[in-house]
Amino acid sequence: MSLYTASSQTVGPYVAIGFKPMEIRDIAPLGVAGERISVSGRVFDGDHKPITDGVVETWQADGEGRYHSTEGAAGANGSSAANRFRGFGRILTDGKDGSFRFTTIKPGRVASPAGGKQAPHIVVTVFMRGLLKHLQTRLYFPDDPANAQDLVLSQVPESRRGTLIARREADGGASYLWDIVVQGQDETVFFDY
Repeated sequence: MSLYTASSQTVGPYVAIGFKPMEIRDIAPLGVAGERISVSGRVFDGDHKPITDGVVETWQADGEGRYHSTEGAAGANGSSAANRFRGFGRILTDGKDGSFRFTTIKPGRVASPAGGKQAPHIVVTVFMRGLLKHLQTRLYFPDDPANAQDLVLSQVPESRRGTLIARREADGGASYLWDIVVQGQDETVFFDY
């Protein structure tokens, strides 16, 4: 007997039915320290049509650059808000216009494998019907001085970096806009991990 790799399966046409009970739009509960932000955008296909049956998953560090662990974000047991910060979100795209929105705190800088620190970012994974393998990318924040030294962002051609950097909403507050384009013109940069 030999083992072989089975083909990947798409998310299927029933995303809302399967994922809706597990949706997490508010990633940082009230009381978690850090700058509270919201991110909204839309997911588009190669023809710039909205993807109305997709899932956007997020993974991030807390405001001090620590990822969640079984001991809690701060490395201590207890029920404080800091210990309830998971850093994980799962957001379904809207069934009419492909929009998504989540609230969290701006992540802190995390260690870089090459030494130093990475710029604040959120890791994003996209699932959708017809996609055999999920897509992984990153969301960075505009005007952050750490972007210039980020190991990952610096490897992206300068002409394409804008697809990874959110825009501040016109009010200048803590609301960001960021669209994801899965292929074609203005395609978001995706990474293989």
